[in-house]
Amino acid sequence: MEVVAGCYEQVLFGFAVHPEPETSGSHERKWTPVADFTHHAHTASLSAVAVNSRFVVTGSKDETIHIYDMKKKVDHGALVHHNGTITCLKFYGNRHLISGAEDGLICVWDAKKWECLKSIKAHKTWNLVEGRSAFIKNIKQNAHIVEWSPRGEKYVVVILNKIDIYRLDTASVSGTITNAKRVSSVTFLSESVLAVAGDEEVVRFFDCDSLTCLSEFKAHENRVKDVFSFETPEHHVIVTASSDGFIKMWKLEEDKKVSPSLLCEVNTNARLTCLGVWLDTVTDTKESMPPAAAPPPVSKEERSKSSNKESGDAVQEEEGQPKADRKKCSVSGDSSKPAQGSSLVSAKKRKMVEMLEKKKKKKKKIGTVS
Repeated sequence: MEVVAGCYEQVLFGFAVHPEPETSGSHERKWTPVADFTHHAHTASLSAVAVNSRFVVTGSKDETIHIYDMKKKVDHGALVHHNGTITCLKFYGNRHLISGAEDGLICVWDAKKWECLKSIKAHKTWNLVEGRSAFIKNIKQNAHIVEWSPRGEKYVVVILNKIDIYRLDTASVSGTITNAKRVSSVTFLSESVLAVAGDEEVVRFFDCDSLTCLSEFKAHENRVKDVFSFETPEHHVIVTASSDGFIKMWKLEEDKKVSPSLLCEVNTNARLTCLGVWLDTVTDTKESMPPAAAPPPVSKEERSKSSNKESGDAVQEEEGQPKADRKKCSVSGDSSKPAQGSSLVSAKKRKMVEMLEKKKKKKKKIGTVS
């Protein structure tokens, strides 16, 4: 697995995490984070990170979205469409990426061809199959976080330090949780348990049904900026990133009233803003994840135009980026090699030309014999 985190200093960090072998007489295994890469692709602070089984994408105040192929450990290009800070990124499965920005647009991207399939003006809720508005709920205030539960039966809306819990079947608020400080990140640990982090050092677990705080623990020495959770065959894990520069991984207990135990930590010496975890899952095979299409090159002139009109909804290959920066991102593999998609296309063309030449030679031979 790989923990990725962005920061104010415009850098994306990558740490490969390796569980250590069990020691005799102990059933607990410590995890070891090892620095894998740092990449400086953005020209402003990073604001959002999202992962699927193949890619990591980052959004920034520079209004671009960068794509990283975690299988090859290379920069895969940039998406240029928004005219404002990228505020949120979410993958829907392995095929679609949804991005939101301060320009009021929500874009739905094809995560295979990296084309913008739909650009929707905020602010409504949509039926993504048809790209039409499906449901509208007036929350009467500006929310900065919306998060759905794992089964989609409820969602939470965060306004400053207040968390309203909505039930989908009634479309109404079933309860409200009030945190001590402004909330910076929330994540569901189960259908009913919500982890909450904010402008303070602690992380709290709340029961969304009883609205009570099940437990809280001091995670960092400074405010917690982002929280991420995932499951392995052995553990349910929560990851926290803080302005103190530390990324920490915690093992959750089955009883959420018990504080989690620390698995590992690493100091980036940066002011962290967002994080994600890339899991190299077994299901991510060539059959389940088609080869990535090569992003078409875009000139500097086209790049400036693309930010002003929808015809610029194409993937922009990294231009003018020093080779040293590309090497920073590349741990294994060669970022100068063409994307797999383009090499496949060129191979097909070569085969067709060879077949035509063979046919011409056969015809000439037949003509000579006759």
